[in-house]
Amino acid sequence: MILYILIQLILVSIAATSAMTLFSYAMSKAFQELYKEPVLLSFVLKKLNITLSEKSQKTWAWLLHYFIGLLFVTGYHIIWVKGILPISPLTALLFGAISGIIGIIGWVIMFKMTSHQPPIDFKGYYIQLFFAHIIFGITATALYSITLTLLILTQAYVTV
Repeated sequence: MILYILIQLILVSIAATSAMTLFSYAMSKAFQELYKEPVLLSFVLKKLNITLSEKSQKTWAWLLHYFIGLLFVTGYHIIWVKGILPISPLTALLFGAISGIIGIIGWVIMFKMTSHQPPIDFKGYYIQLFFAHIIFGITATALYSITLTLLILTQAYVTV
């Protein structure tokens, strides 16, 4: 059962992070701004003087981006399993908003830590980041609910 839950969390986090990232890439293109989290993470890694090739920095930035998504989904899972909040559309919005605030704070800290001031519209970036996390929360909640249903059905013993 633990393996199923781990697979569920990984699949949900990949889908939710991908949906969020697609939104960020679309906003980046629409506003002609650099709102791409993996690209910005790559710059942060470079500023931390981590000696990696450019290709490796980009790979690690993407992996880090998806790993953070997995951490968020794992947090949601714990809250749902412990019965703290129900799986619902309202919870999806709440988780998205809270994740967005955490994401914004995280980026402010990363930019200050590395003294990295990318040539971006910070206000615009943080606004789109907030809404990207709303998409993340909605996608994660919907897919978690669907995969949970599938998990329950595969574990059920049905007799006809």
